[in-house]
Amino acid sequence: MTSIGGAASSGMVDWNLAVATATRLMRPGPDVSRDEARAVVAELRRHAKASEEHVRGFTRLGTAETHDTPVLVVDRPGWVRANVAGFRELLKPLLDKMQERRGTGPGNMVLGAVGGKVTGVELGMLLSFLASRVLGQYETFAPATRDLPAGANGAGRLLLVAPNIVHVERELDVEPHDFRLWVTLHEETHRTQFTAVPWLRDHLEGEIQSFLAETDVDPMTVLERVREAAQSLAGGRPEGEEGDEGRSLVELVQTPAQREVLGRLTAVMSLLEGHADFVMDGVGPQVVPSVAEIREKFQQRRAKGASRLDMALRKLLGLDAKLRQYRDGERFVRAVVEEVGMDGFNRVWTSPNTLPTKAEIAKPADWITRVHRKPEA
Repeated sequence: MTSIGGAASSGMVDWNLAVATATRLMRPGPDVSRDEARAVVAELRRHAKASEEHVRGFTRLGTAETHDTPVLVVDRPGWVRANVAGFRELLKPLLDKMQERRGTGPGNMVLGAVGGKVTGVELGMLLSFLASRVLGQYETFAPATRDLPAGANGAGRLLLVAPNIVHVERELDVEPHDFRLWVTLHEETHRTQFTAVPWLRDHLEGEIQSFLAETDVDPMTVLERVREAAQSLAGGRPEGEEGDEGRSLVELVQTPAQREVLGRLTAVMSLLEGHADFVMDGVGPQVVPSVAEIREKFQQRRAKGASRLDMALRKLLGLDAKLRQYRDGERFVRAVVEEVGMDGFNRVWTSPNTLPTKAEIAKPADWITRVHRKPEA
C-alpha cells in the first residue's frame, strides 16, 4: 500500500490506517473480466475527452488550453487514496492547531487514549461507505502523489470510479455506453468550472479554511458536541430538549460563525452541482440517445436510496442535503438562463461578489436583479 505522505501515522489522524481500513471494509466491485475492465477504462477516457468539447460548447466557458488537469479512471481503493491525500492537505491547518492544544488541553488524557489510530479507523469506515457510491469527482484540492498525478500548482484532477459506474448502469438496466458518457458530462462540467474560473478554487478553499478556523479546538468540547449530536440523531436526546430534529451530524457540531460560512458554501455547492446537472441535461439529448430514460431512473435512485441503513447514513452524513443542492441549484441555473441567456448566466463567474447567496438560489429573480440591475434613468 502506498503511504500517504511521509509521516502519515503521526498526529491526530493515522492516514495510512484510514486507507487500510476503508480498503478492508469496502464492498467488492461488480464482477467483470480483465478484458471488460480494460474496455471500460478506455471508453471512459474517450468519453472524458469528448465531453470537454461538448461542455465548452454548451457553457461557453474555457478553452482547450485551460484543461490542464489530469483525468484518472480509478477503482474504489484508488478513490480512497486520492481523497485521503486531499483531506490531509485541506485539514492540515486545523489538525496542526489541535495537535498544539493536545499537550496542554483538558482532553489530553482522552486524546492520548483515543489517538490517531481510532480517528484513522473512523475515517476509514466513512470512506468505505462512500467508496462504493461515488461515480466521479473533480478533486479540487489534490496534492500529487506517486501514483495519483494532479494539475500544476495543485490545480486538481478528475476522478472517474469505473466499478461504481458499471455497478449503477447494471442496476438501472440502461445502455452502458450512453450512461458512461452521461456521467462524464456531469463530471467534466465540474472540471470546466474550476479550470475556466481561476479564482474559484482559492475562493472555495478560503471559505473552507474560514469554517475550519472557527472550529472549537478544545478536544473535550469537540468530543462532547459529537456525543450530543450522536444522541440526537439516534433519538437519545434527554427528555425536554428540542430543536435539532432533522439536522445532520455536520450541522450539529457547528458554531454560529460556522453556520454563516456554511450558508455561503451551500450556495456555491448548489450552484456548481445544479450547473453540472443543467449542462448534463442540455448536452445529453444531442449526444446520449437514451438520456431521458437514464435521467428518470437515476433520479429515482437518488431519491430513494438503497436501504433503510443507507438512508440513515445519508442523513447522518448530510448527504440528503447534497441531493437538495442538485435540485435547487439546477432550478436556479435553469431560471436564470431562461431569463437572461447563457452569457447572462455566466456573469455568475465574474467574481465572488457575483456568486448567488443561499437566499438567491431559492429566488433566482433576486440574483438577476442584483447582478443585472440597470441604472435608473
